[in-house]
Amino acid sequence: MGSRHSELVSVLALMIAFSILSPSVVKPATADSEDYKSLLSMPKEYINYTIVLDQQGSLWAIVDGYYPIYLLENFTGNLPLLYPMPPNATKISIILNEMQIDWSNFTQSYPGGTHHTAVGDWWMIDINPMVESNYFTLKIHYEHPLEKTNDSYFFLYDLNISPYLSPQSTNSSAYFQIEIRPDFTDLRAFNTETDSKWNPVMYNLTKTNSSQIVSIEEFSEYGKPLLGDLVVEFSLTQVPEFPSVVFAVVVAVVIAVAVLLGYFKQYKQAHKVSVRQET
Repeated sequence: MGSRHSELVSVLALMIAFSILSPSVVKPATADSEDYKSLLSMPKEYINYTIVLDQQGSLWAIVDGYYPIYLLENFTGNLPLLYPMPPNATKISIILNEMQIDWSNFTQSYPGGTHHTAVGDWWMIDINPMVESNYFTLKIHYEHPLEKTNDSYFFLYDLNISPYLSPQSTNSSAYFQIEIRPDFTDLRAFNTETDSKWNPVMYNLTKTNSSQIVSIEEFSEYGKPLLGDLVVEFSLTQVPEFPSVVFAVVVAVVIAVAVLLGYFKQYKQAHKVSVRQET
């Protein structure tokens, strides 16, 4: 037992080469060892997205992930984890077993330490939760602007689940609930088998009074090809023009006020001249 525990600690501590999942465990140089592959299990994960339009007319994703994680071997101590973040992600918070914990910018500390996705290389955060039992939960919150291509908006969720699959933990399901508040059309969902090969994904769509909710379930199984990351793409029914309209109105008002002030100034000057002439 003692030597087994020491081997696991050594495997987790070697932060040399790594593989990213959600959340992602650092993949050490000895990641091919059976100790590492059989350590973690996450039979289910739950990811909620809320897509909103901000005051500047930009689309943002508010993301809340819930991850119940099992350790298949006895282990206590700090567990080094990395988690990939989309560009310009903000308002990041990590909750371990209902207690907020700190995180750091791994990519900033280790230049080049990014995670490749089908839509670009992402930066990563580093967390080291203190694990005191064989089961713990992580809640990860962040917000980021949606990316745009042509007339469509899209977001990607990193779904590399391979380090959680093993003969001891043969499958994992990811449940997505995506609430989109602006009116949209042409919604499409894909799994990124490769950067250039995207496979369509089935989804359910439910309408409410104020939004539409997209539900997607992704099932991964040990020994079978992985699905790849999830991409959701859609177009807005009406392109947001609020900021440009406001800007145009403000400019028009400023010009009108300037013209009126100019006329008023000219009137006063002309009135003074006429008064002087009369006197």
